[in-house]
Amino acid sequence: MTIDATMVGRSYAAAESYQVGREKIREFAAAIGDDNPAYTGDDAVAPPTFAFMLGSRALEQLLNDEELGLRLDRIVHGAQKFSYTRPIKAGDDIAATATITTVRKAGDVEVIMYETALTTVDGEPIATSTSTISHNRADS
Repeated sequence: MTIDATMVGRSYAAAESYQVGREKIREFAAAIGDDNPAYTGDDAVAPPTFAFMLGSRALEQLLNDEELGLRLDRIVHGAQKFSYTRPIKAGDDIAATATITTVRKAGDVEVIMYETALTTVDGEPIATSTSTISHNRADS
């Protein structure tokens, strides 16, 4: 199996939404060494890279698509950028959906760009992440 342009547009929703908690925000901020006071208290907002953790739940669905035939041990994560409509905050119930936007081949390497939309379960846009992964199908 190889990835080709017919895969563009495929979407993968996270298996379930994620309820953002104050303690998870605080733990994440501590893990990345950021002591910004905005990440604590009753009105805590999440650090910008917290979105990756939420989006990874949708990425897991993409990576597990047997038709794509991706192997985690042959993937390199490339570029990633985030665009926010508003900060992620404690109390948000977030849904994540990853959609393949571009595929191209460079020899044995497949370059896959995907966009992950984060919304509240009610459909309010929160953030979008654009990412690139490279997958090598060559036998080692």
